[in-house]
Amino acid sequence: MAEAGTESEGRHGGPLAGVRVVELAGIGPGPFAAMLLADLGADVVRVDRPGGQALGVPPEYDVTNRNKRSVIVDLKAADGAERVLQLAARADVLIEGYRPGVAERLGVGPEACHRRNAKLVYGRMTGWGQDGPLAQRAGHDIGYIALTGALGMTGEPDRPPVAPANLLGDYAGGSLYLVVGILAALHHARDTGTGQVVDAAIVDGTAHLSTMIHGMLAAGGWQDRRAANLLDGGAPFYGTYETADGKHMAVGALEQRFYAEFAELLGLGEAADARGDLGRWDELRAAVAARFKERTRDEWAAVFEGSDACVAPVLTLGEAPHHPHLAARGTFVEHGGLTQPAPAPRFSDTPTSVRSGPARPGADTEDVALDWDVPALNEPTTKGS
Repeated sequence: MAEAGTESEGRHGGPLAGVRVVELAGIGPGPFAAMLLADLGADVVRVDRPGGQALGVPPEYDVTNRNKRSVIVDLKAADGAERVLQLAARADVLIEGYRPGVAERLGVGPEACHRRNAKLVYGRMTGWGQDGPLAQRAGHDIGYIALTGALGMTGEPDRPPVAPANLLGDYAGGSLYLVVGILAALHHARDTGTGQVVDAAIVDGTAHLSTMIHGMLAAGGWQDRRAANLLDGGAPFYGTYETADGKHMAVGALEQRFYAEFAELLGLGEAADARGDLGRWDELRAAVAARFKERTRDEWAAVFEGSDACVAPVLTLGEAPHHPHLAARGTFVEHGGLTQPAPAPRFSDTPTSVRSGPARPGADTEDVALDWDVPALNEPTTKGS
């Protein structure tokens, strides 16, 4: 595991050096999107609210706030909106994750911001989107992916669908699509001088992730039910198996040449011939499961090491940073005593790094006020009526 960079490396490394981002504090996909922009070198200023978030980990452990700076603004105060608008006037991007209409009521919606800065890219992160029957409803990752059909593809056929943490909706369908949209809009703004609103809805992004599956479904190559297909655990040579010590191995031996190597190393014998006969897949699955139960996970990992059988041990979060391949690549780093995933992807000319630990709420107010030329940040808050 690699040691992350230090503060002395500077705040503005990476391909987005020079890009200024205002993040209106929230939880989940918005902060993660802002972290990704910060990892890529953007100067991200997180506008925290007094008292912190209703949900979340202690600030010193919230690595989604790494590489950022924080100021505190009370948007309900009489001068709160004006302070944010002054930041927006000097920014390239603003990110908010409120329910539709909330930013407008607070005085920091797209129209107000664009009056100050016509080039601003205004990123909106929601679950349901800015319009539609559910736009004003509360929600979380599991509900968003449920409506898109993505959740219904996970798990075993005779058991409820399995929630994939909040990786599929919040971060893949939400944060990553927001970042793609922001970068595209930023490119457009620099070419034309005109900013725009990016409406990133988790339901839209998650649905988009399933594009290939919808094509297969239309072509008759995908059954619309769980664990009945090549990539959803339906095939006995693409799934997970328990080992003798109660741990698991992951098998992805789809192509014939990889399957042949898998079958040989596993010692399947004649049972391997069932691969091409769907009627014998239950028999094949039982044979594979029985073999894996004969040894521990680490013993099987040693058997398949160095092969093209497409088999890997299922590691825990704590084990992953110590895997030889991930350690060699520096996929995880340690910064300030916290082990965390390194910035991704990688760049040949503008390398990224973890430059600073999680931003503490309000800790950077003086620096941001000076760097961004917004002295009002240092002034006492004017209470609303």
